Parts: sequence; structure tokens; C-alpha cells
Amino acid sequence: MATLQIRQALGRALREEMIRDPGVFLMGEEVAHYNGAYKVSQGLLDEFGDDRVVDTPISEGGFSGLGIGAAMAGMRPVIEFMTWNFSLVAYDQLINGAAKIYQMSAGQYHVPIVFRGPNGIAENLGSQHNTAVDSIYAHFPGLKVVTYCDAHDACGLLKSAIRDDNPVIFLENEMTYGLKGELPDHEYLVPLGSAKVRRTGTDLTVISWGKQVFNAESAANQLEQDGISAEVIDLRSLRPLDHETIFKSVVKTGRCVILHEGYVFAGVGAEIAARVQEACFDWLQAPILRVTNRDVNQPYATGLEQLVVPSADRVVEAARRVLGLAVPADNRLDP
Repeated sequence: MATLQIRQALGRALREEMIRDPGVFLMGEEVAHYNGAYKVSQGLLDEFGDDRVVDTPISEGGFSGLGIGAAMAGMRPVIEFMTWNFSLVAYDQLINGAAKIYQMSAGQYHVPIVFRGPNGIAENLGSQHNTAVDSIYAHFPGLKVVTYCDAHDACGLLKSAIRDDNPVIFLENEMTYGLKGELPDHEYLVPLGSAKVRRTGTDLTVISWGKQVFNAESAANQLEQDGISAEVIDLRSLRPLDHETIFKSVVKTGRCVILHEGYVFAGVGAEIAARVQEACFDWLQAPILRVTNRDVNQPYATGLEQLVVPSADRVVEAARRVLGLAVPADNRLDP
């Protein structure tokens, strides 16, 4: 086993796939000579040269479109956004281009491309660098949307994403790039569309993805001290969604809390809640609750930021509500 930071695990995935397939190349702002804004592409320029590790201008719409064209011509581009907030400049390319070309060409063109970069909440970056885009891209058929919380899954999921014949939205997070984890020395893949039960339980199900899985696990540890057994599911993939793992858990526990970054209104959590109540209504013993960002644009100040973002304590409070237990009188779960 090798112990690597998440940024190194992602870099390993890129390197292995670039060795395996000469059609794989990396393109984005500062990916080459600067070794990546978050050092994910460290050393790749020296190994593969500037025709396969390509620095771009600050022009997300331009280099996204270039990558889509290259994918249609048979290559497998990996496009790095310095942050997913900047992908909104290229929204037309991703939605009206990458997501729809296969269907509009009647299957004549595949678009095997990965768009990747940090998503969601960081620290003290203000509103324009703190957006979770999960629901924005998961809304559209034609795109696969994938994320991870640990180094093992980061490497295995990215390799699977690069090999997939569909455009994949690969969501990372800058706050976790330095976290370490163990990876097998041998090559491996983590399949897209497969959730992971990170902790088994019997009293309620907590569903999350990305770095919020750590808050879910922390909440489960707190609940255990009160004799409450929480099952924690890491979705890893929002499209396609692993319904079987979700439904099996909720049928077992009868209660469900969904934790994610982004907003409560029209968020991915709302879609999961709808599907759970449709499939598991007869087994539910309490309403499904969601823990998300408060419904305001992300503030810059640390104190205000901590009031807005999800936390393990808010998950504990939601869990106690679905279990019919007392919570502090001043507690509010409203967004």
C-alpha cells in the first residue's frame, strides 16, 4: 500500500491513464509549467511534454470547446477548471455541447471528456469562489457527475471517468487535497454509479457525498455516544445514482437525513428525498430531513461562514429530530 495525499492520488490516476492511452491529455489554467494550481499535475509536463499537458489562457469557454472537439475526434481530454465556479463561463459548452452531442448526432459522436477541479465550500473565499455546482450539472441528462471523499476513491474514480465514453463532471475540493490515504500499489478502478456504505447502522441513514461525508461520520460518532446507530452512505456518484444502496439502507433504518453542500432549494438532496419517499414510503417512520448551506450567498468572514455551512452538530440535531428526540429549543433546521 502507498500513502498519498489526495492531490497525489489524482496525479497518479492522470499519469497512469496518460501512459495507458496516448489519446489522454490534460488542459487548463496553470496545469503545465506551474504544475497545477493545487499541484495535482506535479511532474506531468516533464514526463509527457507540452503537447499533452497544455497551459491555457483564462478562457474557460474556449478551452472547454476545444476539449469537446478533441473528444469528438477520438481523444480523451481532461479539462481542469481552477474552480468549478469558473465553469459557469463555459456553461453553454458543457450543457448545449458536451451533454447533448451524442443524442443530437444519433450516436455518431461520443464525447469522452472529463471536466475536473475544486467544487464547493473552501475557507474565506467569498461568494464567487464558494459555489457547489452539483445540482447545476446533475440536472442534465448526458452528463455523469462524480465526486469522492478519500484518496483511494479519488484515484479509482478519476481513472474510471477518463475511460468512460461520456462526458464526466468530476468534483474535487481544495480543502481536502492535502488529506492522506492508502492506495494499493497495483492499478485499480472504482466504478461510476456505485455508492459506498462507510459505516453500518440500524436507527437512521445519513446520505452524503464529497467532503461532507466527514461531517456525516463525525455526527455518527457523536450519536453513538447516545446509543444511536447511524448508517453513513457516501454516494460517490450523483449521476448515475446508486438507488439500490440508498433504498436498501432506508428500508432497514426507516429514517433518512441527507447532508450536502449547496442550497436546499432545488438541490440534489431534494431529488434524493423525492426518490426515497417514492420507493420507501411504507418503511419511513419519519419525514426525510436535509442539512445544507443556509439559503444565503456565501459570506467571507469566518464567523459568518461557519453559521452558513453544514456541520456535524446540525446533522446530529437533524438525526435527533427524525428519531423524535428532544433538541435545543433555539435550534432551527430551516435553511
